[in-house]
Amino acid sequence: MNLFKEVADIKTADQLNLPAPEVEYHNVVAQPTEQQQQMVQSLSERATQVHNGNVDPSVDNMLKITSDGRKLGLDQRIINPLLTDAPGSKVNLCVENILRTWKDGESEKLTQLVFCDISTPQKNSGKGDNFTVYQDIRQKLIDRGMPASQIAFIHDANTEVRKKELFAKVRSGQVRVLLGSTSKMGAGTNVQDRLVALHDLDCPWRPGDLAQRKGRIERQGNQNPLVHVYRYVTEGTFDAYLWQTVENKQKFISQIMTSKSPVRSCDDMDETALSFAEIKALCAGDPRIKERMDLDVEVSKLKLMKADFQSKRYRLEDRVIKQFPEEIGQLKGCIAGLNSDIQTAQSHPHPKDGFIGLEVKGKLYSQKEEAGAALLKACKSVATNQAVKIGSYRGFQLSASFNPFDAALVVWMKGAMTHEVALGTDPRGNLIRMDNALANIPQKLKKVEAQLDNLYRQQQAAKEEMGKSFPFEDELKEKSARLVELDTLLNLSKPEELTCLDDSPQDTPDPAESPEGPDWDE
Repeated sequence: MNLFKEVADIKTADQLNLPAPEVEYHNVVAQPTEQQQQMVQSLSERATQVHNGNVDPSVDNMLKITSDGRKLGLDQRIINPLLTDAPGSKVNLCVENILRTWKDGESEKLTQLVFCDISTPQKNSGKGDNFTVYQDIRQKLIDRGMPASQIAFIHDANTEVRKKELFAKVRSGQVRVLLGSTSKMGAGTNVQDRLVALHDLDCPWRPGDLAQRKGRIERQGNQNPLVHVYRYVTEGTFDAYLWQTVENKQKFISQIMTSKSPVRSCDDMDETALSFAEIKALCAGDPRIKERMDLDVEVSKLKLMKADFQSKRYRLEDRVIKQFPEEIGQLKGCIAGLNSDIQTAQSHPHPKDGFIGLEVKGKLYSQKEEAGAALLKACKSVATNQAVKIGSYRGFQLSASFNPFDAALVVWMKGAMTHEVALGTDPRGNLIRMDNALANIPQKLKKVEAQLDNLYRQQQAAKEEMGKSFPFEDELKEKSARLVELDTLLNLSKPEELTCLDDSPQDTPDPAESPEGPDWDE
């Protein structure tokens, strides 16, 4: 992961601080009907038959069972249109929230999006009894007083021109409720201007789809400071576990696409069907499934914290073993050099009320005015940024160079260390500047000694920090052991491989990728 970070420049939303609205999440839980509960149990029986090899994979398999579980979690009428319309179903709870938000935003013509990848509008199949969630929601909204012209399906805009017209109507508030699937209403749908609520009726398979959904409302250009995202779950069905599956997939992505310290490896979480053990545990209402879901999240967080802790420790080890000794050695050498230069300057003082003299290009000048003029003339002849020797002064070799960045002439006085002096136009003033630079060497020495003391303190603190262990190590071991124990008890250690003839996950396209919309109503 660290190698990937060396070639990839990752910027996440928490780093960009874009002006997007605040999002308030609402988890809406629907209670299952007695018929739904019975059908969930039948899924368990089907899973047992598939697991035991009693059914041909082309007739039934785990992927089909998972698909039926998703349909059942949305609305039992998708399985059989003759079943009752439960007042407390996800669809009806969603309709209530849409109507309440529609009435509250009437004055500002606020808009809403409804995402559903299952039971999408289909082309006319010649049957008059085809049930779709889309049509059901639309009819219920109309029956409750919402004008039909304010409700639209993204599927009706089957050309780019129609899409642009529809999006313009949503932005202006003419269409206030837009229903669609992730594939048709995800990336490229810029209708955020008046959006105040988004409804996730079902859970998509890919975390990228969920991010695309949320990205339609949590977006620059939204006039609302606070927006709402409703996510609907039917208790006792596959819904809760499907949301957990998406979270696991997102954790895999987040291990790489993160602004924090990445882990050293990551696990593939791209299963598209639940295993036999998962289905059995869900259908039986096994509380250990919930415990495992919570533990999985906690262990992942602790592992990420430990990876960050170890990353910091490795950096400290590098500093203690290599960087600190190098920096300490450099500062000690600097201190020795400055002490030597102090001695050199003290052993070459000016005579009382006199001038020690300045040597320029082999000639000694004993008068300040002449010495300063000769120095300035010699420096002016230097046209390169490379130091050129021009003489000596008070036991220090003199070199001159031209600094093109500041357009300045510079004199370098070299003893054990090198001291820089920027020249001015006054010949006598330049000599005073050089004397001041030598007089300031003791001040430099104090600063370097303070840096050395601070470096020693940092080195000691780093050594003490290296001796510490990860503070949550015991908790991580305990929860990891319990997670392994639960996986063994629930038989989740090795997900069952699917062997399907015409309906394998590898050959079956993701429903959200179908150009005509997911065909869940077969």
